[in-house]
Amino acid sequence: MTPIDAVVTWVDGDDPVLRRKRSGYITGRQEDSFDDIAGSTRYTSSGEIFLCVASILKFAPFIRRIFIITDGQNPHIGRLISGYFPDCGVSVRIVDHKEIFRGYGQYLPTFNSLSIETMMYRIPGLSEHFVYFNDDFMLLRPLEESDLVSDGRPVVYGYWHFTFTAWLCRLLGRLKKHSEFKFRDSMLNAATTLGGKALFRFIRTSHTPQVLRKSVCERFYARHPEALVSNIRHKFRDKSQFNPQTLFHTMMLYSGDCVLRSEKDALVYIGPRAEWKAKTRRMIDRLKGSRTAKFCCINSLDKASPDQKAEILEYLSGKIGIPFGTEFEGNF
Repeated sequence: MTPIDAVVTWVDGDDPVLRRKRSGYITGRQEDSFDDIAGSTRYTSSGEIFLCVASILKFAPFIRRIFIITDGQNPHIGRLISGYFPDCGVSVRIVDHKEIFRGYGQYLPTFNSLSIETMMYRIPGLSEHFVYFNDDFMLLRPLEESDLVSDGRPVVYGYWHFTFTAWLCRLLGRLKKHSEFKFRDSMLNAATTLGGKALFRFIRTSHTPQVLRKSVCERFYARHPEALVSNIRHKFRDKSQFNPQTLFHTMMLYSGDCVLRSEKDALVYIGPRAEWKAKTRRMIDRLKGSRTAKFCCINSLDKASPDQKAEILEYLSGKIGIPFGTEFEGNF
């Protein structure tokens, strides 16, 4: 059995200490209000962390440890574990930014998920194979170890994306004066950082848990220390940054050290919006009707209407087996 740890990144944007800290670095640029750069939705917590951790404990009991990366915060997961998973045997540890940025403290504080993802392989005691969860990722059904690691190779859910197409999309966005930094842009930057075959095509990763190998991260950054520094020096997301997961998965797939699978039947992605009533209704119906999806991502739940949010959280809470509207009401 392969030891596999889970890494979850989490922030409580309503924490007044963090809000004051973040406001000290807001420059007033128009870009600071964009959702994909420094908009408030990037830091809002609607209780997804409890669903994320509970789903790992329920559906992936082979996970050895769960590390939650935060900036001087604590989601107090212990109450959830002791109340609903007392015999799980999985340790959960809070990891502060200072731990993973040791030796690079000059780049703290950071409010940048790409910077944090660049450094998460440096968690002390992290397993060779580890799976990265955004706090809005969760599991919907029991996983086998082979869903994450197959014959010693990480499994990545996504598809090959032509680099030329990504460049064309970026160009069209600029012609339309759309300056927001999109998910695809960070992946395109990963391809150009890698060079070689990646200049032809790269892996378009999905909003699913991402399995990485610590030794691969260590070797790459040892050979390219300038890439690490360039990716962590920005307080907020920057258009020059690369997506670390895309970089490593593309590199490992070209070398045969990774397994590619389609996300088509494995993922339910929900981006609820109060103003998108019909579209959000279809998303919720797909979530409830899926018989194959093992992964779920809820993007920007704070933008849902109260009724949409309640329906999504109530369904997921029931599926995962933790209460909704009782002791976790303040977090939901």
